Amino acid sequence: MSDHALQVSGLVKTYGSHRAVDGVSFSVARGSVFGVLGPNGAGKSTTLRMVVGILAPDKGEVSILGGAVSRQSLRRVGYLPEERGLYRSMTPSGILVYWARLKGVAAPLARKRAIALLEEHGLGGYAHKRIKALSKGMAQKVQILGAMIHEPELIILDEPFSGLDPVNQQTVEALIRAQGRAGRTVLFSTHVMEHAERMCDHIVLFARGQAAFCGAMGEALASVPRAALLETEGGFDLAAALQPQGFAAVEEAPGDGVRRWRAGLDGKDASRRLLAACVSAGAPLTLFEPTKATLHEAFVRLVGDAASPADPRKSLGWRTPVDVGA
Repeated sequence: MSDHALQVSGLVKTYGSHRAVDGVSFSVARGSVFGVLGPNGAGKSTTLRMVVGILAPDKGEVSILGGAVSRQSLRRVGYLPEERGLYRSMTPSGILVYWARLKGVAAPLARKRAIALLEEHGLGGYAHKRIKALSKGMAQKVQILGAMIHEPELIILDEPFSGLDPVNQQTVEALIRAQGRAGRTVLFSTHVMEHAERMCDHIVLFARGQAAFCGAMGEALASVPRAALLETEGGFDLAAALQPQGFAAVEEAPGDGVRRWRAGLDGKDASRRLLAACVSAGAPLTLFEPTKATLHEAFVRLVGDAASPADPRKSLGWRTPVDVGA
């Protein structure tokens, strides 16, 4: 059995003169939580549609669970499309049973799993209500559960957090983690870096239709230079004080009676040496805080700012969702 749940090699998809996906290659190890990241329009959804056979690639190959994409292999895959849609007059339990049956689950087991999943995720009281009576967040959770009800080996979720409020986003994160702990492979796409940063073992970064980086999360974060944030009281010039001691400090923004600086940390024990240099220079420190690299910073470093997703520190990164009850 292959060590990879998914292997993508040289995928190309062109619409007219626009090359939406341009030679994308990556692989997903079995049992991992894998993120497909990048801004809207970078080629993520088109790639996932080729992976599950909705679109045929112009070039390239996909191997899924050790073989070619086929109706039989796709029974072992759960898929949440970017476009949401549920039958408004059906019930959550009815929809989940229907989807499980399509994947080959026997009717009695499908009904048992549907009720258990809805109960487990706070939707037991809505199991037999019509979808049109549910909120958008509830309906989206039903659709995510539908991708998992047949207990697939590989789960592919296209923008699973889109349109969810923060509480429901946490619920979906917990659901993904639980699938990973159960030994299943989970691949999800997102344009909000924070979700992937909290959950993923490995990632692929998309930009302009290409896979600009594929590797371990730690490898991506390690590409960001280490630094520390410092604040000094009054008019103290930290940059001038540290320069003779081999540290470069850049002023970021003046505050209320304080000056804020960023200093690079390079080499072994850099934090300790920087703090010692500040003490030696008599710097009136009110803050000394080594920073932790973020995935957004890694994306900018590896791909470039022009292709960067919205910084979640500046916006929530939500899109207006397609009405899941439509």
